[in-house]
Amino acid sequence: MIDYDLSRLYGVSTKALIQAVKRNPLRFPPDFVFQLTETEKIELVTICDRFARLKHSSRPPYAFTEQGVSMLSSVLKSDRAALVNVEIMRVFL
Repeated sequence: MIDYDLSRLYGVSTKALIQAVKRNPLRFPPDFVFQLTETEKIELVTICDRFARLKHSSRPPYAFTEQGVSMLSSVLKSDRAALVNVEIMRVFL
C-alpha cells in the first residue's frame, strides 16, 4: 500500500506517517517499506487511474509491505492506529 492510502486508513497526515517511519528506521527495513522511483511512480499513474493525484506530486510515494503496514500501527499516535494494532494482534492469536 502507498503512504497516502495508509495515512487515510490510520487517520494521520501523510507527513506524520513518513515522519514516524524516518524516526524509527530500525522498525522499517527495506523489506517493510521503500520509496518508489520516479519511473515506478509514472508507471503506477499510467496503469491505474486511482493514482492520478500522484502525477504531479513532488516526490514519489513510499510503499509498504504487509509487515510495514503492521509496524505502522504500532508507531503511529492515533486512536485508529491503536485499534488496528489490537486487531492485528487478535488475528495472530
